[in-house]
Amino acid sequence: MNTPDTLAPANNWMLCGQVSDDEPMRQYALDVSPFTVGRRPDQKLSLASPTVSGAHAQILIVGNGLVVRDLGSTNGTFVNGERVHGDCPLGHGDLVQFAQVVFRAGRNVPSTHHQTVRDDSADRALSLIQFDKLMTERAVVPHFQPIVSMKTQQTLGYEILGRSRLFGLTHPHAMFSAAAVLNLESELSRIFRDEGLNAGAALPANHLLFANTHPNEIDEPELLEFSLRELRETSPMRPMVLEIHEATATQAQPMRELRAKLNDLNIGLAYDDFGAGQARLIELVEVPPDYLKFDMKLVQNIHAASLERQKMVERLVQMTAELGIIPLAEGIETREDHEVCTQMGFLCGQGFYYGRPAVVQSLIG
Repeated sequence: MNTPDTLAPANNWMLCGQVSDDEPMRQYALDVSPFTVGRRPDQKLSLASPTVSGAHAQILIVGNGLVVRDLGSTNGTFVNGERVHGDCPLGHGDLVQFAQVVFRAGRNVPSTHHQTVRDDSADRALSLIQFDKLMTERAVVPHFQPIVSMKTQQTLGYEILGRSRLFGLTHPHAMFSAAAVLNLESELSRIFRDEGLNAGAALPANHLLFANTHPNEIDEPELLEFSLRELRETSPMRPMVLEIHEATATQAQPMRELRAKLNDLNIGLAYDDFGAGQARLIELVEVPPDYLKFDMKLVQNIHAASLERQKMVERLVQMTAELGIIPLAEGIETREDHEVCTQMGFLCGQGFYYGRPAVVQSLIG
């Protein structure tokens, strides 16, 4: 792959993009005309993707503007989603796509190679194109954050967290924001679980895996009829827990049906983010979970909180334990918070104090 040029000509046209999933966003100066793009190493911008043709396209500087020309590539060149036939003008902010590799054209952009591209409407459009790649290639990178016993700090399991290396889609919020535009939140949630469970197979067999759901899934029959059954069939012996957001957990009848299905499949149930919304403990125990995860807003800096707040959280923990539910503290980042939460009666903990989210290779290496 070519090294990005450090100097641009006076017109200062650039391509900004990510040439592979494990590369950062980079900026490439269009410092010659024609500027050649293809898979061959002699191209000005050499892209290693097998979907890119050897000599794929050219970009020409014409006056103060750009023109992109496809060179008869197999998988096409596209500008703003439209396939190029012959020459096509390319303006500031336009998206140009060589097969599956996407860039944004721009001018007067600083030439620092690792500069993060500004968050504008063009970048959001690029993120949506990247989202199609995320879904079709299932290009999520599962990360795992430890869940520990508060008394021993021994790892009991891991929560599966979704990440990717695609520009604009590195974290779940960005991924689900793009998914919401296309009404694909449930499908993305299933991909997170499936890929997480596959990657998590390398972890110790006795460790729990906590897998998340999206609220939309509770109202969809696919969760009960297909997704959970496939999850169990994929890993028949793996202890696992399904996490439901506290707001969703107040839907009594759907939760009863879900709880029954989970019992049949020997999958545990956790309610996530307790305390973040308006749900009360009395509502959540209509269908009791195995774990109640206290939101980090209740937990972080609890050691420095007022006595009244500490007593309130402690009482909630005691009530949870009295109901036969395991209280789990999220967001523990310091030894002081760990010690206070242990004294309060939390049985399990999660947070940076015990370990940050990591790929499975770093956990077993």
